[in-house]
Amino acid sequence: MTRCHWLLVGACGWVLLLLMFASKFINFSLRVPDDYGGNVEKLRGTEPSVKSVTPQQPIPHTTFMSAASPPTLPSDWLSVVERRLELLSSVCSNSSLRNLTHTPVSKFVLDRIFVCDKHKILFCQTPKVGNTQWKKVLIVLNGKFSKVEDIPESIVHHHDKNGLPRLSSFKDKEINDRLNSYFKFIIVRDPFERIISAFKDKFVKNPRFEPWYKSNIAPAIIRKYRKSHRDEDGSGLEGSGLHFEDFVRYLGDEPGRRRLDRQFGEHVIHWLTYVELCAPCDIGYSVIGHHETLELDAPHILKSAGIEHLVSYPTIPPGITRYNRSKVEKYFSGISKRDVRRLYARFLGDFSLFGYQRPNFLLD
Repeated sequence: MTRCHWLLVGACGWVLLLLMFASKFINFSLRVPDDYGGNVEKLRGTEPSVKSVTPQQPIPHTTFMSAASPPTLPSDWLSVVERRLELLSSVCSNSSLRNLTHTPVSKFVLDRIFVCDKHKILFCQTPKVGNTQWKKVLIVLNGKFSKVEDIPESIVHHHDKNGLPRLSSFKDKEINDRLNSYFKFIIVRDPFERIISAFKDKFVKNPRFEPWYKSNIAPAIIRKYRKSHRDEDGSGLEGSGLHFEDFVRYLGDEPGRRRLDRQFGEHVIHWLTYVELCAPCDIGYSVIGHHETLELDAPHILKSAGIEHLVSYPTIPPGITRYNRSKVEKYFSGISKRDVRRLYARFLGDFSLFGYQRPNFLLD
């Protein structure tokens, strides 16, 4: 009887171990990196949908890019890229949206554009769309480092040391010559997902220790837009400090936001529109890449620029580029329809120019 008892106890122990292992495996499979090298975020069991370039044209299935075996581009990928440029041109010519789609090619815009003279490439930086990786590619092409893996993170964003000149550093004629003859590209992302990423990076994680976001910008937004200025006890979505709801109110209030932005200076670039950053209707970009299809856009851009034999795009962690509707719903949960509609109106130009569908599940 004693022997049977111990055999039963041993069998139960093995069952518990197997259950623990299965639980950890399932939990890991439901998590994807939130950003390159960043933390992970649960998908809550919801399969993210893949957006279309236009409502009628679904994007082909993507495969994950790796240094060892870059994906084979679908035969029709060029037509996908061409449709993006056609849509951009069509929306840019829509006079009713002109205030949301056009901006002067000012020094501010030229400051966002990085130059690779050796290979005649211009890249306009759109923060919170994986631009660090493209800057690494250009740093290698400019000869500062031999491969992207060798570039320290501290150098990538140190613009006095990374060997990446900005277009604004050239004379007027040199600027125009480059704009008229170089290969030019930008990368875009669903505007609301980008806003969430900016909020998390600057007010929650703040990985590169930029204290002014939490010490200066957040308190100013809280004072103006929080109904109760007293910090909560941490029970909210992001705890004490700036709440996403405060951030949404600030972004959707056009006159109030502009007044605050004058105080914040260039720190606000992380949540400006693509129009304000890169003037897509006023600069003739050669290619528009989408973060959601970066596994295919990255090799296409390298090939179109004639540099695919010189440098590889860094490995893309599985799942990082997919649109995550459950995350969007989580962050916007509890925010009033009025505030969401104001936010959408602010970014309507970005939604329209790049074929991102109206988030009806948030607005209606």
